[in-house]
Amino acid sequence: MRLLIFFTIVYLFQLALGNIEDQGNEFAEFEDFEESDSNFIDVEKPAKDVLKHSQEFEPSLGEKEEPIVNEQDNEDEAEVEVDSEFEHFQDADEFEGFEEKEEKPTAEPKITIAKVPVNFALNWDSYYLEILMIVGLIVYFINYILGRSKNSKISNTWFKTHKQLLEENFTLVGDDGSGKEVNEDITLTKESENVFLLWCSGRTCCEGMLVELRLIKRHDIVGLIANLIRPTVDQVHITVRMNKEDMDSFIFAVASKKTASQMVKDLQDISVYCPEKKPGEKFNIPANFQVMSEIGEASSTILDAKIMAVLNKYPEFIDYIHFSDQFSGLKPTDDANNSNAVNKLPEVDKVLRFGFNLTSKGVRLEEAMTRLKPLLNMVFYSIDKVKRYRLSKEGKSKADKNRQRVEEAFLKSTHQARAEAAAARREEKKRQEKDRIMAEEDPEKQRRWEIKEEKRQAKKRAPRMKQLKVKAL
Repeated sequence: MRLLIFFTIVYLFQLALGNIEDQGNEFAEFEDFEESDSNFIDVEKPAKDVLKHSQEFEPSLGEKEEPIVNEQDNEDEAEVEVDSEFEHFQDADEFEGFEEKEEKPTAEPKITIAKVPVNFALNWDSYYLEILMIVGLIVYFINYILGRSKNSKISNTWFKTHKQLLEENFTLVGDDGSGKEVNEDITLTKESENVFLLWCSGRTCCEGMLVELRLIKRHDIVGLIANLIRPTVDQVHITVRMNKEDMDSFIFAVASKKTASQMVKDLQDISVYCPEKKPGEKFNIPANFQVMSEIGEASSTILDAKIMAVLNKYPEFIDYIHFSDQFSGLKPTDDANNSNAVNKLPEVDKVLRFGFNLTSKGVRLEEAMTRLKPLLNMVFYSIDKVKRYRLSKEGKSKADKNRQRVEEAFLKSTHQARAEAAAARREEKKRQEKDRIMAEEDPEKQRRWEIKEEKRQAKKRAPRMKQLKVKAL
């Protein structure tokens, strides 16, 4: 029995030993290939550490067994069989220069700025636009200063030359309307750099006189360029506002050809009452003047010997002379006509207007202003003459008919607009009455008002019939 047990144990031991050998020879078929490729590598001590790392990742392979390491006689060398998945750990070239080295702190890089030489030779062609702008601004400011001083000099010279004559005919010279006392050193009121005003008052038969100096825009270089294209001259415009009882009903004007055409085109009274222009030769005045008159007798009376003498002696200084009892300024535009169509005729004034040219070619400025004194004397003479002049009965009747005709034409042209305005006023009045009735808390009163309104609307919608009366035989 003991022998049987012994043989059984021996037999099992042999079977176990045979299985181990078979398992150890699983890769026997690859032995030739491994020997040719030298998969068994000699690794030094650092390589053992790499192998140790590879074996740490190997448990994730599941049921795979650890590679067999066969120790040789030399303890420093070993043959390692490695799975192909970790084959890169066996390549010694993969770990060249892998030794740990002490890292040295890197020094900050030094920045060196190159020294570029300054180019003193500037390229002015790149700045021509800026140069032109700067030069233009300099020229504009120089012209502004010179032009402003020139206009101020002209206006002050005119005022100093005519100041004594103005003070002899008016109590107040230079009144600005503020009610303060005027100083002795009063000057013209500066409206702009080229417009100067002077108001005089305190004279019989007129409310006052406004003197306006309209000079060339010498301070504006654009205005000077425009003046080269369309030449203009310095002018003095004088407007005398007459009292209503000191001027009769007539319109009369004498002007140069260019100014006469402009007056007929722009001024309301000239275009309505005396649009016809007559040559100056018929009235013994220079041919460059044209006469526009509403009544013939007014022309012969106004153009007496003294005024004709001034017109013949100073034709280059006189631009226009305009007397009117219906002066309302420029013609209203179409928009103004539409907005003011329901109004009555525009308000008119009785005025005497004069326009003189300030030409000083070839003479000093003071001398040129002295030559204009007879023109201001003519203004005062005309004021006194218009005050004394009265139309004849025929002339007065003609003037009244002309004014009545103009008023009727205006009312006829604005009849429809006035009718629409009256209808709008009636509708507004009815709307206000309705709001007042509805605001009251009396239903009976509201009912009566509604009945009354319905009757009125029915009567308005009913056709109109003419009633004929037949005489009995």
